Amino acid sequence: MSDEPLRTHRGGCHCGRVTFEIDAPACVAVHDCNCSICAKTGFQHLIVPKDRFRLISGADHLSEYTFNTGVARHLFCKTCGVKSFYVPRSNPDGYSVNMRCMDQSTFDRITHEPFDGQNWEQHAGALKHLSKT
Repeated sequence: MSDEPLRTHRGGCHCGRVTFEIDAPACVAVHDCNCSICAKTGFQHLIVPKDRFRLISGADHLSEYTFNTGVARHLFCKTCGVKSFYVPRSNPDGYSVNMRCMDQSTFDRITHEPFDGQNWEQHAGALKHLSKT
């Protein structure tokens, strides 16, 4: 995260049952991952520390999916099926929100950085700092 002042940004699933807020700078870099699940779902990662994420509504509408090591907690709306955020394996002390599920009008600049998730073990360390306050 940068030293830029934080703003509150809102996001949620397609049907609106799951809503959340994050505190993040107005200018952010999101990671476009090519791992099997991100490539199939089009997830664009903005990783934030746990204390900068607030679930506003829909806790009872979330369904969880885990695979492989079970560390990542993929959370989906039970109604519309959208994964708007999850607990990533690379940053289990934070959340990764899907930039495609954010109200992007509160951001001044969004840049995209590729992330080689197909070779996750070799590259995951580059993300560790993102969930630190």
